[in-house]
Amino acid sequence: MYIDPDSGLIEEARQHSSPNCDARPDESDISLIVIHGISLPPGEFGDNYIDQLFTNNLNSNEHPYFKEIEGLKVSSHFLVKRDGELVQYVPVHKRAWHAGVSSYKNRENCNDFSIGIELEGTDEIPYTNIQYEVLAETIKSLTQSYPNLTAEALAGHSDIAPGRKTDPGIAFDWQRLHLLLAE
Repeated sequence: MYIDPDSGLIEEARQHSSPNCDARPDESDISLIVIHGISLPPGEFGDNYIDQLFTNNLNSNEHPYFKEIEGLKVSSHFLVKRDGELVQYVPVHKRAWHAGVSSYKNRENCNDFSIGIELEGTDEIPYTNIQYEVLAETIKSLTQSYPNLTAEALAGHSDIAPGRKTDPGIAFDWQRLHLLLAE
């Protein structure tokens, strides 16, 4: 995978620009990758609702759950769909709104210095083989392109927002990811 240093975009990703981002306080301080899990509606896969959520186009009348998240302004840098498709919503050098109230190694506001990668899934349903492969390839590209970012600086959303978030959940195989990163 190639990350264009000027645009902050991965060429191989499908681009679906989100307005839910802004400038980082320090564009050179990218030092954490946060792994998330998401499905919309909860437990359902394969539609375009995540794209719609991240671009403020989710129709709250299409599902009862959507009423609960109506007006939410969120995004992530990337999404890895169940079939392995990589979608990019926010350039890497910008701040995506994925972590919320968060802390990592005594640093608050993880959005300021992290890259958010969503996996289409749930806490309890195993992620797919291709998702792990694309995730590992994406992380390798990021760590090669950004000097402050290492493969060890990985956290789940649950790690940076304990008690508030549970994703990527018990179904996420951290050991498997670390083995793929070591290849």
